[in-house]
Amino acid sequence: MPSGLDHSGRPPAAFHAAGSSSFTEFLSSVAPELLPGRRPLPPGMAAEGVSAHATTIVAIACADGVLMGGDRRATMGNLIAQRDIEKVFAADAYSLVGMAGTAGFGLEMIRLFQVELEHYEKIESSMLSLEGKANRLASMVRNNLGAAMQGLAVVPLFAGFDVDAKSVDKAGRIFSFDVAGGVYEERGYDSIGSGSLFAKSSLKKRYRPGITTDEAVKLAIEALYDAADDDTATGGPDLLRNIFPVIMTATVEGTRRYGDDETRAVAEQIIAERSENPTP
Repeated sequence: MPSGLDHSGRPPAAFHAAGSSSFTEFLSSVAPELLPGRRPLPPGMAAEGVSAHATTIVAIACADGVLMGGDRRATMGNLIAQRDIEKVFAADAYSLVGMAGTAGFGLEMIRLFQVELEHYEKIESSMLSLEGKANRLASMVRNNLGAAMQGLAVVPLFAGFDVDAKSVDKAGRIFSFDVAGGVYEERGYDSIGSGSLFAKSSLKKRYRPGITTDEAVKLAIEALYDAADDDTATGGPDLLRNIFPVIMTATVEGTRRYGDDETRAVAEQIIAERSENPTP
């Protein structure tokens, strides 16, 4: 008989009682060992040579909402651990989340965050505010601080369409985090990961407030292309393997992921433009 079930096969009483709107709090009281930050780790730097790392993510506020894009490479030291990893996901109907850092912990944190938001909506019959979602994610990052101090850090990037905004052009908002759980709202655009320095430099020169979604898609792929040009851990568009950045948007109509055919067309346009005017 599975652990935690009585002879009738029913789950424990805690699963039937009306409890907290936070799934993380519920899990911490019922099965705390399942939370990423509660797992015991060996002493020393646990990350060396044993964990894949996800890299560059960009987010851009645009006239219709917000866009997030991520490259597809994961590295393990000086090796490519995976060429087509996905690092950008829909957190709920109106928000996006991406991660950089220890890939295993990061993907688990994102799945837990998705359940957290869905659980809140089911218990409260309403959606958390965008700031509330960012704060919930910040608490998860904070709970991972012990692992982060041993080299297994995860840093997310969160963006969404604020349904409470006074106007659509102000609805796209971006939030960044540090490993201690600090949360900060960014203006216009942001980037995280090993290639973020180069991606931000690219966005800084091309971004302007009020850009359209199509313009933001090209800016995001250009920024990731520039990051891949100077950062070996960031993967650029791979035309031979048909691997392209993940591009997602959050607008008043909800979240949307761009298809590979759409991102390929933009990537080919960028490569053609760079081929006409290559730089050293």
